[in-house]
Amino acid sequence: VQLSGHKLCAELEYNKNMLMRVLFYLTFLIGVFVFAACSSTGTSAEEYYSIGMAYFEMGKYEDAERWLNRALGKNKTLRASEYNLGRIAYETGRYTEASKLFKKILKKDPVNVMALKAEAYTQIKLGSLEEADKYYKKVLELEPENADSGYNYALILFAMDKPAESEEVLLKYDFTIDDNKDNLLLLARVQKAQNKLEAIDNYDKWLQKNDDAQVYYEYGLVLEDGGFFAKALSATRSSLEKLTADTATLKRYTVRFALGRQILAADSTDDEGITELTEALKAGFTDKDSLDAIVKDVRLPKTRQDEIRRLIDDTVKKDESDTSEKTDTDKDSGKDSGSNKDNDKESGSGSESESESGTK
Repeated sequence: VQLSGHKLCAELEYNKNMLMRVLFYLTFLIGVFVFAACSSTGTSAEEYYSIGMAYFEMGKYEDAERWLNRALGKNKTLRASEYNLGRIAYETGRYTEASKLFKKILKKDPVNVMALKAEAYTQIKLGSLEEADKYYKKVLELEPENADSGYNYALILFAMDKPAESEEVLLKYDFTIDDNKDNLLLLARVQKAQNKLEAIDNYDKWLQKNDDAQVYYEYGLVLEDGGFFAKALSATRSSLEKLTADTATLKRYTVRFALGRQILAADSTDDEGITELTEALKAGFTDKDSLDAIVKDVRLPKTRQDEIRRLIDDTVKKDESDTSEKTDTDKDSGKDSGSNKDNDKESGSGSESESESGTK
Protein backbone atom coordinates (compact mmCIF):
# COMPACT_ATOMS: atom_id res chain seq x y z
CA VAL A 1 0.00 0.00 0.00
CA GLN A 2 2.87 2.31 0.89
CA LEU A 3 4.56 1.54 -2.46
CA SER A 4 1.31 2.20 -4.31
CA GLY A 5 1.00 5.50 -2.47
CA HIS A 6 4.49 6.52 -3.56
CA LYS A 7 3.70 5.53 -7.16
CA LEU A 8 0.47 7.55 -7.05
CA CYS A 9 2.31 10.59 -5.69
CA ALA A 10 4.97 10.26 -8.38
CA GLU A 11 2.32 9.97 -11.11
CA LEU A 12 0.46 13.00 -9.75
CA GLU A 13 3.69 15.01 -9.65
CA TYR A 14 4.53 13.94 -13.23
CA ASN A 15 1.02 14.82 -14.46
CA LYS A 16 1.23 18.16 -12.67
CA ASN A 17 4.54 18.97 -14.39
CA MET A 18 3.20 17.92 -17.78
CA LEU A 19 0.10 20.06 -17.24
CA MET A 20 2.24 23.08 -16.37
CA ARG A 21 4.31 22.58 -19.53
CA VAL A 22 1.19 22.25 -21.69
CA LEU A 23 -0.31 25.38 -20.12
CA PHE A 24 2.95 27.28 -20.74
CA TYR A 25 3.04 26.33 -24.44
CA LEU A 26 -0.68 27.05 -24.86
CA THR A 27 -0.23 30.46 -23.27
CA PHE A 28 2.78 31.10 -25.45
CA LEU A 29 0.98 30.08 -28.64
CA ILE A 30 -2.09 32.18 -27.75
CA GLY A 31 0.26 35.10 -27.24
CA VAL A 32 1.83 34.49 -30.63
CA PHE A 33 -1.59 34.42 -32.34
CA VAL A 34 -2.61 37.63 -30.57
CA PHE A 35 0.59 39.35 -31.68
CA ALA A 36 0.17 38.06 -35.20
CA ALA A 37 -3.41 39.34 -35.31
CA CYS A 38 -2.45 42.81 -34.22
CA SER A 39 0.89 43.01 -35.99
CA SER A 40 -0.44 45.92 -38.03
CA THR A 41 -0.98 47.92 -34.82
CA GLY A 42 1.44 49.04 -32.14
CA THR A 43 3.30 45.80 -31.26
CA SER A 44 6.77 46.80 -30.04
CA ALA A 45 10.14 45.52 -31.18
CA GLU A 46 10.73 44.20 -27.66
CA GLU A 47 7.59 42.05 -27.86
CA TYR A 48 8.63 40.59 -31.19
CA TYR A 49 12.06 39.99 -29.71
CA SER A 50 10.59 38.11 -26.72
CA ILE A 51 8.62 35.80 -29.02
CA GLY A 52 11.68 35.19 -31.17
CA MET A 53 13.80 34.28 -28.14
CA ALA A 54 11.11 31.93 -26.84
CA TYR A 55 11.26 30.07 -30.14
CA PHE A 56 15.07 30.17 -29.99
CA GLU A 57 15.08 28.51 -26.55
CA MET A 58 12.81 25.77 -27.94
CA GLY A 59 15.27 25.17 -30.81
CA LYS A 60 12.76 26.36 -33.42
CA TYR A 61 15.30 28.47 -35.29
CA GLU A 62 13.23 29.16 -38.39
CA ASP A 63 10.37 30.63 -36.34
CA ALA A 64 12.83 32.47 -34.09
CA GLU A 65 14.52 34.02 -37.11
CA ARG A 66 11.21 35.26 -38.50
CA TRP A 67 10.21 37.03 -35.26
CA LEU A 68 13.66 38.47 -34.61
CA ASN A 69 13.68 39.94 -38.11
CA ARG A 70 10.33 41.56 -37.31
CA ALA A 71 11.87 43.01 -34.16
CA LEU A 72 14.78 44.36 -36.20
CA GLY A 73 12.37 45.80 -38.74
CA LYS A 74 10.63 47.70 -35.93
CA ASN A 75 13.83 48.91 -34.34
CA LYS A 76 17.05 48.97 -36.35
CA THR A 77 19.06 49.77 -33.22
CA LEU A 78 17.99 46.58 -31.40
CA ARG A 79 21.41 44.89 -31.37
CA ALA A 80 20.14 41.92 -29.38
CA SER A 81 18.09 40.91 -32.42
CA GLU A 82 21.12 41.15 -34.71
CA TYR A 83 23.22 39.17 -32.26
CA ASN A 84 20.68 36.37 -31.91
CA LEU A 85 20.07 36.25 -35.66
CA GLY A 86 23.82 35.69 -35.89
CA ARG A 87 23.56 32.90 -33.32
CA ILE A 88 20.81 31.25 -35.36
CA ALA A 89 22.91 31.48 -38.54
CA TYR A 90 25.83 29.93 -36.62
CA GLU A 91 23.71 27.11 -35.15
CA THR A 92 22.34 26.27 -38.59
CA GLY A 93 25.79 26.21 -40.24
CA ARG A 94 25.51 29.50 -42.16
CA TYR A 95 28.85 30.78 -40.88
CA THR A 96 29.47 33.46 -43.52
CA GLU A 97 26.06 34.99 -42.82
CA ALA A 98 26.70 34.77 -39.05
CA SER A 99 30.03 36.56 -39.47
CA LYS A 100 28.38 39.42 -41.40
CA LEU A 101 25.88 39.94 -38.58
CA PHE A 102 28.49 39.88 -35.82
CA LYS A 103 30.76 42.26 -37.75
CA LYS A 104 27.83 44.61 -38.27
CA ILE A 105 27.38 44.78 -34.49
CA LEU A 106 31.12 45.30 -33.93
CA LYS A 107 31.20 48.13 -36.43
CA LYS A 108 28.72 50.04 -34.23
CA ASP A 109 30.04 48.68 -30.93
CA PRO A 110 33.72 47.57 -31.16
CA VAL A 111 33.88 46.57 -27.47
CA ASN A 112 30.84 44.27 -27.48
CA VAL A 113 32.39 41.22 -25.77
CA MET A 114 29.59 38.81 -26.72
CA ALA A 115 29.88 39.74 -30.41
CA LEU A 116 33.69 39.51 -30.27
CA LYS A 117 33.52 35.97 -28.83
CA ALA A 118 30.84 34.95 -31.32
CA GLU A 119 32.87 36.26 -34.24
CA ALA A 120 35.97 34.43 -32.97
CA TYR A 121 34.03 31.12 -32.82
CA THR A 122 32.64 31.79 -36.29
CA GLN A 123 36.10 32.45 -37.74
CA ILE A 124 37.26 29.10 -36.34
CA LYS A 125 34.39 27.41 -38.21
CA LEU A 126 35.37 29.32 -41.35
CA GLY A 127 38.93 28.00 -40.95
CA SER A 128 40.57 31.36 -40.24
CA LEU A 129 42.47 30.90 -36.99
CA GLU A 130 44.40 34.15 -37.48
CA GLU A 131 41.15 36.11 -37.51
CA ALA A 132 39.88 34.20 -34.46
CA ASP A 133 43.14 35.04 -32.70
CA LYS A 134 42.60 38.75 -33.41
CA TYR A 135 39.08 38.78 -31.95
CA TYR A 136 39.93 36.74 -28.85
CA LYS A 137 42.96 38.91 -28.12
CA LYS A 138 40.55 41.85 -27.98
CA VAL A 139 38.26 39.90 -25.62
CA LEU A 140 41.14 39.36 -23.17
CA GLU A 141 42.04 43.05 -23.33
CA LEU A 142 38.48 43.87 -22.28
CA GLU A 143 38.12 41.18 -19.58
CA PRO A 144 41.63 40.10 -18.55
CA GLU A 145 40.44 38.28 -15.41
CA ASN A 146 38.06 35.94 -17.26
CA ALA A 147 39.66 32.45 -17.01
CA ASP A 148 37.21 30.91 -19.51
CA SER A 149 38.20 33.46 -22.13
CA GLY A 150 41.85 32.77 -21.30
CA TYR A 151 41.35 29.05 -21.89
CA ASN A 152 39.59 29.64 -25.22
CA TYR A 153 42.36 31.96 -26.39
CA ALA A 154 45.02 29.42 -25.34
CA LEU A 155 43.13 26.76 -27.31
CA ILE A 156 43.22 28.94 -30.44
CA LEU A 157 46.97 29.55 -30.01
CA PHE A 158 47.58 25.81 -29.63
CA ALA A 159 45.59 25.13 -32.81
CA MET A 160 47.79 27.72 -34.54
CA ASP A 161 50.87 25.70 -33.50
CA LYS A 162 51.98 28.30 -30.93
CA PRO A 163 52.38 26.10 -27.83
CA ALA A 164 54.72 28.46 -25.96
CA GLU A 165 52.27 31.37 -26.27
CA SER A 166 49.39 29.06 -25.36
CA GLU A 167 51.20 27.95 -22.20
CA GLU A 168 51.94 31.56 -21.25
CA VAL A 169 48.24 32.45 -21.43
CA LEU A 170 47.18 29.36 -19.44
CA LEU A 171 49.68 30.05 -16.66
CA LYS A 172 48.16 33.51 -16.14
CA TYR A 173 45.15 31.60 -14.81
CA ASP A 174 47.08 28.91 -12.95
CA PHE A 175 44.62 29.12 -10.03
CA THR A 176 42.04 27.34 -12.25
CA ILE A 177 44.25 24.56 -13.59
CA ASP A 178 44.09 21.95 -10.82
CA ASP A 179 40.29 22.22 -10.55
CA ASN A 180 39.54 22.39 -14.27
CA LYS A 181 40.28 19.22 -16.25
CA ASP A 182 40.11 20.98 -19.64
CA ASN A 183 42.70 23.59 -18.61
CA LEU A 184 44.93 20.90 -17.08
CA LEU A 185 44.84 18.70 -20.19
CA LEU A 186 45.52 21.63 -22.51
CA LEU A 187 48.50 22.62 -20.35
CA ALA A 188 49.85 19.05 -20.54
CA ARG A 189 49.46 19.06 -24.33
CA VAL A 190 51.14 22.41 -24.93
CA GLN A 191 54.05 21.30 -22.70
CA LYS A 192 54.28 17.99 -24.60
CA ALA A 193 54.46 19.97 -27.87
CA GLN A 194 57.50 21.77 -26.43
CA ASN A 195 59.10 18.51 -25.18
CA LYS A 196 58.85 19.72 -21.59
CA LEU A 197 59.09 17.10 -18.85
CA GLU A 198 56.51 19.07 -16.80
CA ALA A 199 53.95 17.53 -19.15
CA ILE A 200 54.46 14.18 -17.38
CA ASP A 201 53.18 15.52 -14.04
CA ASN A 202 50.19 17.24 -15.63
CA TYR A 203 49.15 14.16 -17.64
CA ASP A 204 49.51 12.12 -14.45
CA LYS A 205 47.31 14.57 -12.50
CA TRP A 206 44.66 14.46 -15.22
CA LEU A 207 44.59 10.65 -15.34
CA GLN A 208 44.24 10.37 -11.56
CA LYS A 209 40.69 11.73 -11.91
CA ASN A 210 39.83 10.93 -15.54
CA ASP A 211 40.05 8.03 -17.98
CA ASP A 212 40.62 8.25 -21.74
CA ALA A 213 42.47 6.09 -24.30
CA GLN A 214 43.75 9.09 -26.27
CA VAL A 215 45.22 10.71 -23.15
CA TYR A 216 46.85 7.45 -22.02
CA TYR A 217 48.45 7.18 -25.47
CA GLU A 218 49.80 10.75 -25.29
CA TYR A 219 51.04 10.13 -21.74
CA GLY A 220 52.90 7.02 -22.93
CA LEU A 221 54.66 9.05 -25.64
CA VAL A 222 55.76 11.72 -23.15
CA LEU A 223 57.08 9.06 -20.76
CA GLU A 224 58.92 7.34 -23.63
CA ASP A 225 60.59 10.63 -24.62
CA GLY A 226 61.63 11.09 -21.00
CA GLY A 227 63.17 7.61 -20.85
CA PHE A 228 60.63 6.24 -18.36
CA PHE A 229 60.00 3.03 -20.30
CA ALA A 230 58.24 0.96 -17.61
CA LYS A 231 55.65 3.70 -17.05
CA ALA A 232 55.40 4.34 -20.80
CA LEU A 233 54.57 0.68 -21.43
CA SER A 234 51.95 0.72 -18.67
CA ALA A 235 50.29 3.85 -20.09
CA THR A 236 50.33 2.57 -23.69
CA ARG A 237 48.93 -0.83 -22.66
CA SER A 238 46.14 1.01 -20.82
CA SER A 239 45.41 2.99 -23.98
CA LEU A 240 45.18 -0.19 -26.07
CA GLU A 241 42.95 -1.85 -23.49
CA LYS A 242 40.54 1.09 -23.36
CA LEU A 243 40.53 1.66 -27.14
CA THR A 244 38.04 -1.06 -28.02
CA ALA A 245 37.46 0.47 -31.47
CA ASP A 246 39.21 3.00 -33.70
CA THR A 247 38.26 6.65 -33.25
CA ALA A 248 38.62 9.63 -35.58
CA THR A 249 41.85 10.66 -33.84
CA LEU A 250 43.37 7.34 -32.76
CA LYS A 251 43.67 3.92 -34.40
CA ARG A 252 44.49 0.68 -32.61
CA TYR A 253 47.36 -0.07 -35.00
CA THR A 254 48.95 3.29 -34.08
CA VAL A 255 48.92 2.34 -30.40
CA ARG A 256 50.31 -1.14 -31.18
CA PHE A 257 53.17 0.36 -33.18
CA ALA A 258 54.04 2.68 -30.27
CA LEU A 259 53.83 -0.26 -27.88
CA GLY A 260 56.18 -2.36 -30.02
CA ARG A 261 58.68 0.48 -30.27
CA GLN A 262 58.60 1.06 -26.49
CA ILE A 263 59.08 -2.66 -25.74
CA LEU A 264 62.16 -2.78 -27.97
CA ALA A 265 63.52 0.48 -26.53
CA ALA A 266 63.21 -0.99 -23.03
CA ASP A 267 64.67 -4.37 -24.06
CA SER A 268 65.83 -4.86 -27.64
CA THR A 269 65.90 -8.67 -27.16
CA ASP A 270 62.17 -8.86 -26.33
CA ASP A 271 60.42 -10.45 -29.34
CA GLU A 272 57.04 -9.16 -28.14
CA GLY A 273 58.12 -5.81 -29.59
CA ILE A 274 58.56 -7.35 -33.04
CA THR A 275 55.19 -9.08 -32.68
CA GLU A 276 53.44 -5.77 -31.92
CA LEU A 277 55.16 -4.03 -34.85
CA THR A 278 54.16 -6.89 -37.15
CA GLU A 279 50.52 -6.74 -36.07
CA ALA A 280 50.48 -2.95 -36.49
CA LEU A 281 51.87 -3.21 -40.03
CA LYS A 282 49.45 -6.01 -40.96
CA ALA A 283 46.55 -3.89 -39.69
CA GLY A 284 47.54 -1.01 -41.94
CA PHE A 285 50.04 1.21 -40.10
CA THR A 286 51.86 3.25 -42.78
CA ASP A 287 53.10 6.44 -41.12
CA LYS A 288 56.32 7.08 -43.10
CA ASP A 289 58.02 9.31 -40.52
CA SER A 290 57.53 6.72 -37.77
CA LEU A 291 58.73 3.88 -40.00
CA ASP A 292 61.82 5.83 -41.08
CA ALA A 293 62.59 6.74 -37.47
CA ILE A 294 62.40 3.22 -36.04
CA VAL A 295 64.87 1.72 -38.52
CA LYS A 296 67.34 4.44 -37.47
CA ASP A 297 66.54 4.31 -33.75
CA VAL A 298 69.89 4.51 -31.93
CA ARG A 299 68.40 2.71 -28.93
CA LEU A 300 68.26 -0.47 -31.03
CA PRO A 301 71.24 -2.60 -32.15
CA LYS A 302 71.88 -2.78 -35.88
CA THR A 303 70.62 -6.38 -36.06
CA ARG A 304 67.21 -5.25 -34.77
CA GLN A 305 67.16 -2.26 -37.11
CA ASP A 306 67.85 -4.55 -40.09
CA GLU A 307 65.16 -6.99 -38.93
CA ILE A 308 62.59 -4.21 -38.68
CA ARG A 309 63.62 -2.87 -42.10
CA ARG A 310 63.06 -6.32 -43.65
CA LEU A 311 59.72 -6.57 -41.86
CA ILE A 312 58.61 -3.24 -43.28
CA ASP A 313 59.88 -4.09 -46.80
CA ASP A 314 58.12 -7.48 -46.74
CA THR A 315 54.85 -5.85 -45.64
CA VAL A 316 55.09 -3.21 -48.37
CA LYS A 317 55.85 -5.86 -51.02
CA LYS A 318 52.94 -8.00 -49.85
CA ASP A 319 50.58 -5.02 -50.00
CA GLU A 320 51.78 -4.20 -53.52
CA SER A 321 51.36 -7.84 -54.56
CA ASP A 322 47.85 -7.96 -53.09
CA THR A 323 46.95 -4.74 -54.89
CA SER A 324 48.33 -6.08 -58.18
CA GLU A 325 46.40 -9.36 -57.81
CA LYS A 326 43.20 -7.46 -57.06
CA THR A 327 43.72 -5.28 -60.15
CA ASP A 328 44.30 -8.37 -62.32
CA THR A 329 41.22 -10.05 -60.85
CA ASP A 330 39.12 -6.97 -61.58
CA LYS A 331 40.43 -6.92 -65.17
CA ASP A 332 39.68 -10.60 -65.65
CA SER A 333 36.23 -10.07 -64.21
CA GLY A 334 35.68 -7.25 -66.71
CA LYS A 335 36.83 -9.48 -69.58
CA ASP A 336 34.54 -12.30 -68.47
CA SER A 337 31.66 -9.88 -68.27
CA GLY A 338 32.40 -8.60 -71.79
CA SER A 339 32.76 -12.16 -73.07
CA ASN A 340 29.40 -13.09 -71.55
CA LYS A 341 27.81 -10.11 -73.24
CA ASP A 342 29.27 -11.20 -76.62
CA ASN A 343 27.96 -14.74 -76.08
CA ASP A 344 24.56 -13.32 -75.22
CA LYS A 345 24.61 -11.33 -78.45
CA GLU A 346 25.56 -14.42 -80.50
CA SER A 347 22.92 -16.44 -78.74
CA GLY A 348 20.40 -13.73 -79.45
CA SER A 349 21.43 -13.64 -83.14
CA GLY A 350 21.04 -17.42 -83.35
CA SER A 351 17.58 -17.23 -81.88
CA GLU A 352 16.62 -14.52 -84.34
CA SER A 353 17.90 -16.70 -87.27
CA GLU A 354 15.96 -19.68 -86.02
CA SER A 355 12.90 -17.48 -85.64
CA GLU A 356 13.27 -16.17 -89.18
CA SER A 357 13.77 -19.69 -90.46
CA GLY A 358 10.62 -20.83 -88.72
CA THR A 359 8.68 -17.92 -90.12
CA LYS A 360 9.88 -18.70 -93.59
